[in-house]
Amino acid sequence: MVPLSRFAGEGSGEGARLGYNPPMFLDGFIVRLREYGVPASMTDTLDFYKGLEKGLAPDLESLFLFARLCFVRRVEHMDDYERAFLFHFFGVDVPRVAPGDPELLNTPQFRQWLQEAVRQGELPPQALWTMSPDELMRRFWETLQKQMEEHHGGSRWIGTGGNSPFGHSGNARGGVKVFGPAGGNRSALKVIGERRYVDYSDANVLHGSNVAQALAALKSMVPAGPRDQLDLDETIYQSARNGGEIELAFRHDLLDRIEVVLLIDNGGTSMLPWVHLTRLLFSKVKGRFKRADTYFFHNTIYGTVWKDPQRRDPLGTDDILKRHPDTRVLILGDATMAPEELVYPRGAISYYADDAEASLTWLQRLHDRFRHSVWLNPIPKESWGSAAGSFTLHKIREVFRMEDLTLAGLKRAVEFLGRT
Repeated sequence: MVPLSRFAGEGSGEGARLGYNPPMFLDGFIVRLREYGVPASMTDTLDFYKGLEKGLAPDLESLFLFARLCFVRRVEHMDDYERAFLFHFFGVDVPRVAPGDPELLNTPQFRQWLQEAVRQGELPPQALWTMSPDELMRRFWETLQKQMEEHHGGSRWIGTGGNSPFGHSGNARGGVKVFGPAGGNRSALKVIGERRYVDYSDANVLHGSNVAQALAALKSMVPAGPRDQLDLDETIYQSARNGGEIELAFRHDLLDRIEVVLLIDNGGTSMLPWVHLTRLLFSKVKGRFKRADTYFFHNTIYGTVWKDPQRRDPLGTDDILKRHPDTRVLILGDATMAPEELVYPRGAISYYADDAEASLTWLQRLHDRFRHSVWLNPIPKESWGSAAGSFTLHKIREVFRMEDLTLAGLKRAVEFLGRT
């Protein structure tokens, strides 16, 4: 284990007795957690300090576990917490992407590593153009892993002298000094190095496991069937009221009665870049909900949708409007098209379409009928203002709540759909 000594310089009062300087400690680590996306509240901070006061974190490994217990409430914040801890105490800055994700090439950590590797002669100056992205990513992760395995203090990324205010053999002044071999048995480093929770981070891309996790929160449990489930809490309560004589209490089983309608834009070329996300969401919705129906449209919704992706088996939109108003409606599309397709009567571009009413009218009817309805847009949220066809995108946003098709966006959509 790695003992934590007091801060450099003399402390006073309670902080000195504990071996910590509370203001610097909190202003550093707590702020770092918030910077990395961990919602460290004032209550969490007070609980954390009370634990330090009681001596619950005598070394760095215990501190890692105790601080995680105090500040991490949801699984999607686990990776952010571990990255913040690694940076603050070991000076190693891990990017917010999983190994193998090409998004690594756009991170500041990768650019800084590349510049340093070129400066030290480890890579040729033209490496970005002469080496494949896979090779560059492999070199990056190998460097990171080596630094974690042979950590000597670090300088916020590359180096052994160390400029971190925490760590062993560092050069920084006014920070916590960790005596002994940096990392001790390195259990915290090992845990962080596994990156077990990166898939659940809100910033991560959608894939099978985290989509299933997000959709799992969408449910409507109601009692159903005979009273054949033992209610343990009620049994204890009734037995206590009965002077200790056992009185069994039973309840109905709970059945998920939620109904979902998924409407997917599968026409034209604008949705082609998002085909994999569309297929993923389609498969997970079908697998998650027993009562889920999927229909298809082209660009936007008029008086007809289709039961099949080829749009050969039509269904009147009026038939969807006859469903129970508590039905959850998910509409997936980029919401970009020519303005006349959305706002003009007979604006549909399909050859056989002859809708006398504008699509915007039909969208408003869907919204008015189904208060639990969300439009999921695969275009990243930061690009909505500059996307081609942004006029129609913002018109549709005036009707439906719109979220982008990221993990964070899907979670916000599910939270909204789950409201009573």
